[in-house]
Amino acid sequence: MTVCAIEPPSTSGAAGVPEAGCVITADGSYAARLAPAGDCWFAERWTLDGPEPYAVPLPGNQPEEPGTGVQPMGDGRVLVHRPSASRHLFSLLYPTGPGTGELPLGAVECPEPGTRLVLLPPAPGGARAYALASGPRSSAVWLVAGGASGPERLAEVPGRCSGGVWLDGTGRLLALDRELGGRTKTVAVDLERAVVSPLLQIADDSDDRLLLADPDSGLLLISSDAPSPGQERLGWGVLGSTLPVRFPECLRLPDCVVTPFAIQPGQMLTPENCAVGLRVDGAFDTWVGTWRPAERRVRHLPAPEGWLAGSGLWTPEGVLRLPYATRSTPCGVSHLTAAAAGGNAGVPEPGRAGGEAEPGRIGGAVEPGRATASAATWPAASTGTRPPAPPETQVPAPSASQTPGPSETRTPAPSAIRIPAPPAPWSAGPAPARPVPLQQAPLGRLVTN
Repeated sequence: MTVCAIEPPSTSGAAGVPEAGCVITADGSYAARLAPAGDCWFAERWTLDGPEPYAVPLPGNQPEEPGTGVQPMGDGRVLVHRPSASRHLFSLLYPTGPGTGELPLGAVECPEPGTRLVLLPPAPGGARAYALASGPRSSAVWLVAGGASGPERLAEVPGRCSGGVWLDGTGRLLALDRELGGRTKTVAVDLERAVVSPLLQIADDSDDRLLLADPDSGLLLISSDAPSPGQERLGWGVLGSTLPVRFPECLRLPDCVVTPFAIQPGQMLTPENCAVGLRVDGAFDTWVGTWRPAERRVRHLPAPEGWLAGSGLWTPEGVLRLPYATRSTPCGVSHLTAAAAGGNAGVPEPGRAGGEAEPGRIGGAVEPGRATASAATWPAASTGTRPPAPPETQVPAPSASQTPGPSETRTPAPSAIRIPAPPAPWSAGPAPARPVPLQQAPLGRLVTN
């Protein structure tokens, strides 16, 4: 964490993943965080879509507890999640002249011991907000804001779930990392039909998690121990593509925790050109990394003073916007363009030079035969209709600069990566359910890009 960044304790997030300093809406218009006021905390909304960012404090009738969750809505209100024993209270805060208005939304009861309820990432559109209640044997997805009358339970998933990544631009398809039978695999939840489908499985005995997804390009950021059993590695794949899941050597930074937090949107059918923002936590500091799948290195840059670490977003034009707060600038956004990220800007690159493979090791390849394959069906809509989706979204073939080489690892063949194509836009007329073929990937060879 940078010296001036102030973050309250939080109960959200997966184990081992650092918390973000604030939460930003899917379209980047608003952000929200818990701001300090002496020894107390209060909700604060940031407006980011104007000429200059500005903050609006939203103190309630009493200070917020350190574990309070906040999330900005698309209309500028802020959702507040206040846990209290086995009850979780939800309210919407909004400015009313000199004061703060509060609209209570109701509560979610979690009486089963060991159940943990957290807010899911902001949904596309900003009109609704969701929470995930994870119990020892099953998990439930709740609509906690934007419904007709209070919190509504939408779907139940067997197993203990974590994470949460939106797969489409409508807020209907949600990916969750489910722990079941001692292994973690990513599943997709259709919130319209309350149907759960397998989404990502690289090997039978691997733990596979989905960290980020971009609906425009289909780029996926994945964490898995399939290429290096017992060690989590970052990889990337493409939604609905026959390209393999790849684990670049440059994303392995010794003694550092690397957390992707933003993908450049708007790169239709060119996932290898999407810029990815990385939070890098070392022993003594936190800094920013940028990376593209087409590149062989991570570019390391110093974080702005007071960065609300782990938060930020890319614009379609390739500008990385990082919110920060200092004593002199309590609400600021630092802009980093893709062109400005061309060097390491004074941050020493940890470990080996970018793109080099480990000596005496073939990129961490896994023995063939560990993966399995089975069919998966993508759920169709029950309310509202849409035309049948194409079986897969094809991307252009890699260019000569992307030919296989020794700096990136593929997982073994044959592997089942249940990544269906994104659903087509809604339209009038019925649309029957149709299977989406598995994207069989020839994993197990070496790639350089």
